[in-house]
Amino acid sequence: MGVAGFVMFFIVMLSVLLALNLQVFRWAKKAFRLGVPAQRALKVALGAAFVTMLLGRLADRVWSQAPVREILAVSSTLELAVIISAILLLVVDAGLLLQRLLGRARSALQSSRQSSTRSAQGDTGPTIAVELPRRAFIAQAAAGSAFLIGGSSSLYGALRGRHDYTIEQVPVSLPGLSRAFDGFSIVQLSDVHIGLFVGDAELATAAELIRQAKPDLIVLTGDLLDNDARLADRLGRFVRRLGPLAREGVVAISGNHDFYAGIGAFEAAIRGAGGRLLRNQAEVIGSASAGFALLGVDDVWARRLGGGPDLKRALRSLPRLAGQLAPTQDLPRVLLCHNPSYFEHAAGHVALQLSGHTHGGQVNLGLRPADYLLPGGWVAGSYQRNGSQLYVNRGFGTVGPPARIGAPPEVTRIVLTA
Repeated sequence: MGVAGFVMFFIVMLSVLLALNLQVFRWAKKAFRLGVPAQRALKVALGAAFVTMLLGRLADRVWSQAPVREILAVSSTLELAVIISAILLLVVDAGLLLQRLLGRARSALQSSRQSSTRSAQGDTGPTIAVELPRRAFIAQAAAGSAFLIGGSSSLYGALRGRHDYTIEQVPVSLPGLSRAFDGFSIVQLSDVHIGLFVGDAELATAAELIRQAKPDLIVLTGDLLDNDARLADRLGRFVRRLGPLAREGVVAISGNHDFYAGIGAFEAAIRGAGGRLLRNQAEVIGSASAGFALLGVDDVWARRLGGGPDLKRALRSLPRLAGQLAPTQDLPRVLLCHNPSYFEHAAGHVALQLSGHTHGGQVNLGLRPADYLLPGGWVAGSYQRNGSQLYVNRGFGTVGPPARIGAPPEVTRIVLTA
C-alpha cells in the first residue's frame, strides 16, 4: 500500500471510529443519566482507546520494533467493543423509534374513540406517569445489553476466538483424477498476516497443525505478510520450516496484503526458502499421465498495480512445464487464487479453486454480514458453480482488531478422491 493509500485508509478509519465512539458516548449519557464526573471518565476511556490505537498503528508502521503490541491489543479490543455496541445501539434506536411511532398511532386511535365527556388532561396523565418510566427502563436495559454483548464478545474474540485453531477435513472428488492420486492431501494455509499480532509463537502453532495434517502438498493462498516488507525474513524462515513436512513441498501465491507490503520482498522470501511461487503460472503435480495441474494466479487487487490474475497465461505454461504437449491440458485443474471473487471467471475452467481473503467474516455475531456484502457470497467453506468447486479458507491470522468471533482460524486438509 502506497503512502497516499495508507493516509486515505487512516482518514476513513478515523472518521468511522470517531462517529461510532460519539454514538456510544451519547447513548450511555442519555440511558444512564451520567453525571459530569462519569461523563468525563467515559470520555477519557473512549478517547484513550481511540487515540492509542491510531498512534500505535502509526508507530508500528514507522518502526517495526516499536513496543506497542500489548497496548494495541487492549485498545483494539476496546474499539471492537465500541463498534459492536454501536451497531447494536443503532438497532435499538430503530426499535425504539418504531415503538414510539406505533404508540402514537395507538394513542391517536384510542383518542378518536374516547367519549367527548372525558377531558384530554385526564387521558394523558396516566400515560405520562406510566409510559415515561417504562420507556426509560427499556432504554437502560437495551443500552446495558448492547454494552455487555459488545464488551464480552470482543474480549472473547481477542483472548480465545483468534486462537481457537481448527483443522478442517474437506474431501473433494476431482473428475479425471488418476487412481494413483486417490487420497492425495493438500493442506491449505491462508491469510497468516505475519506482523504485529502474528509472530514466531503463532507461526510455530501453524507449523505444528500442518504437521498433524500430514500433507502431501502444502499451499499458501496469500496474505502471508500483513503490511511490512521488513518481516519478509520471518516469512522465509516459516516457509523453510514447512518444506520438509510435505513430499511435494510448498507452493504459494500472492494476496493483496503481500502487494501492499512489497511483492518483490515477498517473492524473494518464498523462493529463497525453497518454496515455489506461482504468479500466473502452473506446474504439474505427478506426471502428464497421472497427476493434476496446479495453477496459481496473482491477486485480483493487483490489477490496480498493473498486474492481476491471468488464468489463460497460467494454462499456457502447462505444456512447457511438463515438457510435453496436449496431454497436460487434459489433467484435472486445481487453481490457487487468493480472492474467491475470481471464481466467477474461473468456474467452468477448473475443477477446484482454493481461496482465502475473507477471514470467514472474522467478526460474526449471530449472522455473517459478509454473506450479503461480498461478491458471490463466497465467504467460507465449499461452493459449486458450472461444474467447478470452490473452497474458501477462513484464514489463520486477523486484520484490523486482533479478534475472531464466529469465524475460528483454520488449517484446511483437502483430500482428493478419484
